[in-house]
Amino acid sequence: MLKKPHLTRAYIFLITLGGMGVAGAAPYLPSSDHTVLEQLRNNVGDSTTREIKALRAKLAQNPQNLEQATVLARRYIQIGRAEADPRYSGRAQSVLAPWWNQANPPESVLILRATLKQGDHQFAEALKDLALAKKSTPDDPQVWITEATVLQVLGRYAEAKQSCTPLLSLASELIGISCLTGVSSLNGQASSAYRLLEQTLNQNPKATPLERNWAWGTLAEMAERLGKTEQTQAYFKAILTLEPNDVYAQASYADFLLDQGQPQQALEVLKNNLKPDALLLRQILAEKQLNSPHLAVHQQMMQDRIKASRARGSTIHRREEAIFTLRVLNQPAQALELALDNFAVQREPLDLRILLESAWAAKNPTAAADALEFIRSSKLEDVQIQKWVKKLGEVKK
Repeated sequence: MLKKPHLTRAYIFLITLGGMGVAGAAPYLPSSDHTVLEQLRNNVGDSTTREIKALRAKLAQNPQNLEQATVLARRYIQIGRAEADPRYSGRAQSVLAPWWNQANPPESVLILRATLKQGDHQFAEALKDLALAKKSTPDDPQVWITEATVLQVLGRYAEAKQSCTPLLSLASELIGISCLTGVSSLNGQASSAYRLLEQTLNQNPKATPLERNWAWGTLAEMAERLGKTEQTQAYFKAILTLEPNDVYAQASYADFLLDQGQPQQALEVLKNNLKPDALLLRQILAEKQLNSPHLAVHQQMMQDRIKASRARGSTIHRREEAIFTLRVLNQPAQALELALDNFAVQREPLDLRILLESAWAAKNPTAAADALEFIRSSKLEDVQIQKWVKKLGEVKK
């Protein structure tokens, strides 16, 4: 869904269905007075701003109104995801303050609290909330989608499939199949999962734009792992046609284009949006391939953000920091340490890949032993990861 927090497709779908990953930009001190922090929008007083103002005013009349509080909190999460701005997660939590620390708050708060905890990589705590939510409202699809998302990020695929299964009766066919095939594609059934989801999508022409977006994103990721270049491009383009500013899709598509040796096309996808850390990182990687004169300024900007994140004690950007440390700063030993710390928390394909890359660059293949065992036991099919598995095998020789 930052996608963000980093996001998975399911996380993104959940937030909108209820109506973070790719991580939002951290505050930082510019190293130069000439550094451009952000291009301000022309529509500061737009409808979204007015909507939030109205929701806040309504809630202020009765801060204990659960329905109004959850509406505003959910809207904050949606905006934070769209803007890749972590401050909105804090605002959402603030709105939910009357119930936040309750051992067993209302089910709607449980789901939102789990969503926010997932975005902050508090996965164990998120699962505890979801277990409570399942007991109180087992027929709410949001509970199962969120749980499946968390379990998939953790690499607990058998459990994630179990969480997807109820969606076949609680939600639309496309939602249920998107959830199930997304997990199965990481667990030794990539080709069959791809065919099933593609068939299901074609058989549901009346699916909502939101449902199609999740299916397209899942198919794009499957196609990329299977080495289906044309299909990957087609599905990413479909998402960005529907949602041009989808940060998760922009970052994922840029990664694909960079792997294809197309940095200029990656820059066109990124649209010079430097606010989200995930997009700034891809901008830097593209500029490095192009030997761009803007590289030094953007590299310093990223270093400033990492420094600020560390000063706050935040560790949710370990994956992005590992990629930056390896591919930009060329410091494989440090990148490997970051990648190992990240792997201990989450196990998505990109987490595995940066660990393998770092271990290879550091000439330390044994450091990747646990990751290699996870790839083997999960039967993960990914053309890029298999390249690094092969390279690590050659190092051992």
